[in-house]
Amino acid sequence: MDDVDAVQAQIARNMLTSGDFVTARLDGIPYLEKAPLIYWLIAGSFKIFGATDWAARIPMVLAAMALAWLTTAFGMWAFGRRAGFYAGLCISTCFGLFLFTRILIPDVMLTASITLSMWAFLRAIDEAEPRPRWWAFVMAASLGTSLLFKSLVGVVFPIAAALIYLGVTRQLFRAKVWRALHPFSGLLVALLIAAPWHVLAALRNPPYFDFTMHSAAGEYHGFLWFYFINEQLLRFLNLRYPRDYDTVPRLYFWLFHLLWLFPWSVYFPAVAKLSFKPLDRAGKVRLLALCWTGFILVFFTFSTTQEYYSMPCYPALALLLGSAMAAGGNWIRYGTRLLCGIFIAAAGTVLTLYFLAWNLPTPGDISSALSSNPGAYKLSLGHMEDLTIASFAYLRLPLLVAALAFLVGAAGTIRSVGRRAFLATALMAILFFQAARVAMASFDPYLSSRPLANALLDAPFGKLIVDHHYYSFSSIFFYTNRDALLLNGRFNNLVYGSYAPGAPNVFIDDSHWKTLWLQPDRYYLVITQEAAERLKKLVGPEQLTVVAQSGGKLLLTNHALPATRPGSGSL
Repeated sequence: MDDVDAVQAQIARNMLTSGDFVTARLDGIPYLEKAPLIYWLIAGSFKIFGATDWAARIPMVLAAMALAWLTTAFGMWAFGRRAGFYAGLCISTCFGLFLFTRILIPDVMLTASITLSMWAFLRAIDEAEPRPRWWAFVMAASLGTSLLFKSLVGVVFPIAAALIYLGVTRQLFRAKVWRALHPFSGLLVALLIAAPWHVLAALRNPPYFDFTMHSAAGEYHGFLWFYFINEQLLRFLNLRYPRDYDTVPRLYFWLFHLLWLFPWSVYFPAVAKLSFKPLDRAGKVRLLALCWTGFILVFFTFSTTQEYYSMPCYPALALLLGSAMAAGGNWIRYGTRLLCGIFIAAAGTVLTLYFLAWNLPTPGDISSALSSNPGAYKLSLGHMEDLTIASFAYLRLPLLVAALAFLVGAAGTIRSVGRRAFLATALMAILFFQAARVAMASFDPYLSSRPLANALLDAPFGKLIVDHHYYSFSSIFFYTNRDALLLNGRFNNLVYGSYAPGAPNVFIDDSHWKTLWLQPDRYYLVITQEAAERLKKLVGPEQLTVVAQSGGKLLLTNHALPATRPGSGSL
């Protein structure tokens, strides 16, 4: 997909092609804001399977599987087999994990690494543990790995949760606990894993010691400033340069967890009935899960945030839910009845939409039937507001599968409670995820520029120009594996690196574009249909030949294509 999905994949491919695994680059421009381990894993997958979109997702799949296994194993160790199984069921079939692993972001990898850190922490200080030193080493190694997944939050979250837990349990100043954790040797292990890349990145991207608290266009302060001061401190304070991100309203950030942990979030009231006294292993894990969740949620309450930033607390919530589901009780029965009602209402709603769209035509692709609500796009599900009744005509099959999923869930929860109801709910989630996957395929022309990339690969060779921002058409770069000139695109993520010494000058304005476009050499331009109107005023419609169009986007060229080529013509 366009945006960050294809960006991450293309950075990995650029690393593999260039052999430079230290400095990430987009279109030749240093891209210094993210930790590199996700790029390395994707590049490794490309090396084995080839640079394809499905190969890019293999590390995400493996990370999600590892997270499910870790949560299950952690729960079994803490509460027993049944509660551990339920905890694994919660994390692997919750809506949030499915939604936020559709794009190539490292949060699921970070979450798995933090989960291992938390489990290793408790096992290292457990007096009954036969190998505490091994678990202290595992904790340190996972902290170092987390640093390479998402920088400082990868160590801040687990260390803060562990310190809060030790403080609450009055163990913070116990020498025996700190001897079991081996903090100095643990620090050495974490540094051995994480420090080499940080040192190399700093050395290759000077200056080294710049501590300014602001920046502006034309200024470049090196890797260390951007990665630590700008991306960590100033982003937390909402002062980051450039200001190329949105933040979710605090109330939404908290309430959306009912959706991200759905369908299991209906059992949250049952968690309040659990014992959090650290008198046994189960109580200790519940208390740690509370500290773990609480710190992350409070941290992002005072920082800029996106919905998926809180994913590292999903395993903690899943552990609490699994423990409550195994214990049973009235709140579990009430939650199951509520689920049944939700499933029935959802099935009725989906079937109504299906029949409303039954006879509606489906010309072109789904983009022609969508509305536009840019103000909602700061939310992960903001594009849901773009849906119209006409758009559901393109989604008939996923609507039927979704209806089936909700009916299965309703049938499995209408009389059953306990294990049967939980398994029916999990089956509902799996079927619904398949419906969502099929629906996403219908959105492919809207969310991705792959049809335009395929047309470009089939067209006569020419230089590529991309309008506006790299992210807007990032899948063009991935599917064609070409660099491009960026028309009016020197802003947001690429602006800082564009001023680095030796960065290529890939940015052009309208005047420069007009000069290039009227030359004998062939050029191609990727642009939205709305933005194309301004180019007609610059060169006239007769100079804009349409090569392909898809999802409200156009591939144009400056010279006529062979007459035998279908779909071409003047704009």
